[in-house]
Amino acid sequence: MRPLEAYNTKQGFFFISPWIIGFFLFIFGPFVASFILSFTDYSILTPPKWIGFKNYNYAFFRDRIFWKSLTVTVQYVIGSVFLTMIIAFFLAILLNSKIKFKAFWRAVFYLPCVVPLVALSMIWIVVLNPKYGPLNYLISFFGVTPIKWLQSPDTSMMGLIIMSISWIGITMIIFLAGLQNISNDMYEAADIEGASKFQKLLYITLPMMTPIILFNLIINIIQKFQVFGQILIMTNGGPLNSTKVFMLYIFDNAFQYTPAKMGYACGLAWILFVIIFFFSFLIFKTSDKWVFSSE
Repeated sequence: MRPLEAYNTKQGFFFISPWIIGFFLFIFGPFVASFILSFTDYSILTPPKWIGFKNYNYAFFRDRIFWKSLTVTVQYVIGSVFLTMIIAFFLAILLNSKIKFKAFWRAVFYLPCVVPLVALSMIWIVVLNPKYGPLNYLISFFGVTPIKWLQSPDTSMMGLIIMSISWIGITMIIFLAGLQNISNDMYEAADIEGASKFQKLLYITLPMMTPIILFNLIINIIQKFQVFGQILIMTNGGPLNSTKVFMLYIFDNAFQYTPAKMGYACGLAWILFVIIFFFSFLIFKTSDKWVFSSE
């Protein structure tokens, strides 16, 4: 390596050293520590005691709340991801067409994404209020009796899934960018052949958008599996643990229970990591069967 190149390399490492130090201190270090602590009985206030696989054994074979929280989380992921992907995709198609006040509507749908989580959760608590909430008022015009969205174990998860549409703006913007990258020549050729709007959607838009759909699907699944803040604020687990998602159960074990079960919480966190990795890997592995490549 030439002296100038060596100097530039040293300078480069010097300028990125804050990030490197931060990565090892706040990301990689806790990542490794949590894995080690998952094999211990650790309550924060006392030294960790090595217990091997007992935390994992207890989670899979003796902890009923573990399976309940995992089931609830999967329900939330399926409902919220499906709702987000469908609504965001068709909003992107609508906002990519020739409509008035296009920039205004894009801003309106993206605005909730920049609202602080606590404020947004409080707004939705009012919206889903069974007595004076706007949502119950609207559905009353269709003869539907007031629904206890967050107070009933039968509907609390449905209320949270409806609340998840608040963040469709991010997914919508990514879809919109993908739509604008599709060449108009393809649509013009389809028009010459007499293709209908539905046929153009089915045979041009959807195939060309599959890489973007894959990206949004992976990102949304990862995010929804880690849902926490709005659940804690709006229901804190809900009636009969109907909304006790996995992240909330990890939080309870680490900081709410007395004595704290930090070692067990670390084990639960690693189980969640494996679950997210599995679903992400599965989608990537099967993507070659449905993701269109123009290469």
